[in-house]
Amino acid sequence: MDVDVTLEADIRRPRAEVAAFASDPANVPAWYANIRSVEVLTPGPLEVGSRMRFVARFLGRTITYTYEVRELVPGERLVMATASGPFPMTTTYAFADLPTGSTRMTMRNHGSPSGFGAVAAPVMARAMERAMTKDLRRLTAVLEAR
Repeated sequence: MDVDVTLEADIRRPRAEVAAFASDPANVPAWYANIRSVEVLTPGPLEVGSRMRFVARFLGRTITYTYEVRELVPGERLVMATASGPFPMTTTYAFADLPTGSTRMTMRNHGSPSGFGAVAAPVMARAMERAMTKDLRRLTAVLEAR
C-alpha cells in the first residue's frame, strides 16, 4: 500500500524567500520537528543530483536516509527522492504566489513501503500527516517572525 500525503500552508512572505529558506538543507532542522540533523554529501549549491543524509525520529525510531535532488526549479519546485533508506519516498515542495503577496507552499510525501512498512502504511500516513502539519506550522512561524 502506498503512502501519499499532501498539505499546504499560506505563508505571509514572498515566494522567493519562502522557497530559498525551505529548500536550503541547512535550514531543515529549524522547521522539521523530527529531523535531528542534515549532512550535505555533495559539494556546491543545491542542484539536480545533490545528495543529503538525514537523521530523523519517526514512529519512535531513529532512521537515517539519503535524499537525492531529482528536480529543482528555483523559487518554484524541489523534488527529492530517497537514494537509500528504510523505504522509497519522494518529497516535493511547490511554491506559488498568492494575490496577497503571500506564498502557498505545498508539501507532498509519497512512497511505497515494503515488508512491515507496507502493513503499517495507514499508521505511517497518519503519523506523516501529523508531522507535516507541525512542520508547516513551524516553517510559517519561523518565516513570518523574520
